[in-house]
Amino acid sequence: MLRKTSNWPALALLVASSAVFPGAAHAHHSFAMFDKSKFMTIKGVVRKVEWKNPHTYLFLDVPDGHGASKLYALEGSSPNELGRWGWKMGTIKTGDAVTVGLFPLRDGQPGGLIYSVTLANGVVLKAN
Repeated sequence: MLRKTSNWPALALLVASSAVFPGAAHAHHSFAMFDKSKFMTIKGVVRKVEWKNPHTYLFLDVPDGHGASKLYALEGSSPNELGRWGWKMGTIKTGDAVTVGLFPLRDGQPGGLIYSVTLANGVVLKAN
């Protein structure tokens, strides 16, 4: 004999949790750490590229004007979104000289949210 069971408790829990935590799934997408009222441009050499979800990262050695350099950690859009804008996984490689337009970190640390990347050949790539 087959016994009919109800999934009512599980369904009720699912509905209640989605009502209580509607933004939890998107919490990692906050850009509050970036100052979007400021825009800056930096030039440097790519040390590392991280092409992964949910966001890409570009690590750039930027000369500090005193013979040394600072490492900037720059956050970009998702690989999927960058792909729609013409990027490919190998578009930017370690050792490439690039110019990056960005919104800096609010805390003054060397980093920011990538707005665009200009390659050495003059091609401008949208990044946000």
